[in-house]
Amino acid sequence: MALDHYVSQVHLRNFYSPELGRRMYALRKSDLRAFPCRSEDVCRIEAGSTNPYLKEPRIIEDFLTEVEPYYNASVANLRSDTIEHRTVFVISGFIAYVQTCSPAGARIFTEPLRSSLETTAQMADARGLIPPSPAQLGGKSLTTLVAEGAIKFTVDPKYPQALGVTTIMGRMSKFGNSRWEILLNEHSTSPFFYQRLPACY
Repeated sequence: MALDHYVSQVHLRNFYSPELGRRMYALRKSDLRAFPCRSEDVCRIEAGSTNPYLKEPRIIEDFLTEVEPYYNASVANLRSDTIEHRTVFVISGFIAYVQTCSPAGARIFTEPLRSSLETTAQMADARGLIPPSPAQLGGKSLTTLVAEGAIKFTVDPKYPQALGVTTIMGRMSKFGNSRWEILLNEHSTSPFFYQRLPACY
């Protein structure tokens, strides 16, 4: 299976440190220790771009062929204030991709689905559409079992990712037609603005 990057390597390479050559400093979340690495070593998940809920499970990779090859030139255009149609398309596409396909994006979009599933099940239970549980669970209603924590609803993170992929063109259009505020960081020793959700980069 492919190790797919949810943050494009062309973006990550912009953070290579002059002190490290073709490497950058990364921060491990588990212990907050910095370590040197290559762009191909981080921000990747096995089969991260493969989604079984889509008719074409790796369709997002086709979308990226219109974004990644033009990313560095588009960033250069932003820096030099020579923004073109392709610049807007590529930067908007990059943000939309990270927003929908990163682990943080999956977490953000999973909770509303889980909450909706729980609410719908409880409404069906209140209308008598769900029979009582079996004797092993005390014959309790679904609503009671949820309240007691005996039943929990979970959502496969690939499902909200699939929803995001199917809306990526619309998201890209909204970003591209919105007003932008461009922040330039001229500090070469720390060339990024940190944000847990990398769609803010």
